[in-house]
Amino acid sequence: MARIELSAGPIEYEDTGGTGTPLVLLHGLVQDGSVWRHVVEELGGDFRCLVPTLPYGSHRVPLKPGAELTPLTMARLIGEFADALDLGDDAVFVENDAGRLQQLAAERPDRVGRMVIAGCEAFDNYPPGAGGKMLDVAARVPGGIALLVRILSVRALRRVPGTGYALMAHRPVPHDLTDRWIAPLRTDPAARQILIHYLRSARKTEMREAADALRSYDRPALVVWGKQDKMLPPEHGRRFAELLPKSRLVELDDCRTLIPLDRPDGLAAAIREFVAST
Repeated sequence: MARIELSAGPIEYEDTGGTGTPLVLLHGLVQDGSVWRHVVEELGGDFRCLVPTLPYGSHRVPLKPGAELTPLTMARLIGEFADALDLGDDAVFVENDAGRLQQLAAERPDRVGRMVIAGCEAFDNYPPGAGGKMLDVAARVPGGIALLVRILSVRALRRVPGTGYALMAHRPVPHDLTDRWIAPLRTDPAARQILIHYLRSARKTEMREAADALRSYDRPALVVWGKQDKMLPPEHGRRFAELLPKSRLVELDDCRTLIPLDRPDGLAAAIREFVAST
C-alpha cells in the first residue's frame, strides 16, 4: 500500500501502476479498498487502478487531530487525492455505494473527466434504504456504532437476511472482508468518531442537490446497477441515465448494492467497454 498526505491526513491507497488509463475506484462506508479486489484482478493488467482507503471508519491510518469529515468535505478530499497524484482528464472515477463522486462532479466537473456511478445513494434515498437508516440511527445513539460493530463481530449474525452486509450483497460477503472492515471500529475510538461525525453531518437534501447540478454535467458517464438491489432502487439507475446528458445504463443480474463483489466480471466488462468508447 502506498500513502499520500492530504489536508485531512494520510490516506492509504493501492496503485497497480502502468501506463493504462487511470481508474479511481471508490468504496462506501464501513468498507475499504478491498471491496474492489476482484475488479482490480480483472482490470489491473490494462488499466492503472488507484484504490484509496477512504476514512469511512475502516481506515487504519489515523487522520490529523481535529479532522472532521462531512459528506461534502469527503467529496472534496477525493478531488484532492486526484490532484495530488496529478491525474489528468483521462482518469475515470468509479464509485460504489456512497455518493461522494456525484458531489465532486457537481462542484468540480472539470476534475471528473469521466465517471461511473455503480449503484450509489442518490436523490431522496439518503441515508440509503434500511441499512443506511440503521447506521444513521446508530450514530445518533450513544454507543450505537460500537454495539452495531459488536453484533457484526458475531459471524452467525452477519448473514441474517435483511440486515447489514447481507442486505447489500446477493451472495454472502466473505468473512475475511467483514473482519477486515470492522476491525478498526472495534479497536479505535477515533475511527468510530470519524464515522459518527460523518453520519451526523449528512444533510437530507444534499444528494438531490448534487443530482440537480449533474443535469449540466457534459462529460461521458456510465451508470451500472444491480437488478436485485434492495437498498438502492434500480429505478434510480434508470433515472440517472436519463438525467446525465452523456450517459449509458448497464443493469446486472444476480446483483445487489455491492456490485464489485456480486458481479465483478460484469462491472469490469462495462468499464472496459465504456473507456474504449469514450
